[in-house]
Amino acid sequence: MKAVQSLYTIAPMLLATIGVVGLFQTFISPETLHALFSGSIWSDTFVGTLVGGVSVGQPVISYVIGGELLEEGISLYAITAFILAWVTLGVVQLPLEASIFGARFTLVRNVLTVVFAMLIAFAVGMTISLLA
Repeated sequence: MKAVQSLYTIAPMLLATIGVVGLFQTFISPETLHALFSGSIWSDTFVGTLVGGVSVGQPVISYVIGGELLEEGISLYAITAFILAWVTLGVVQLPLEASIFGARFTLVRNVLTVVFAMLIAFAVGMTISLLA
């Protein structure tokens, strides 16, 4: 009974994840991805951070999208930056965050988030390339 209740609870998120992946595959072609992500470590990391920062969603969806990007040959630097920015950066909710915590705090937090998302993406990409 508890398992059925858990499934009932996560069913909307599961369906949303499947729907987002379907929309992602339908509206974003591989050519668009390869035009957006050039293969340069610096620009891919920056673009991944920007795209993740302006996107809003649940972390579980970012992992699915990250897997799809990896299958399309997008660099791990870009995918890591995208996932970190998706989860920690929230351009859409900036006005709400500023009204609750103050503009200075919001600005500092988001600038640090961009910097650390890029630094962590570089660290992860370099670590994986050394181990592979």
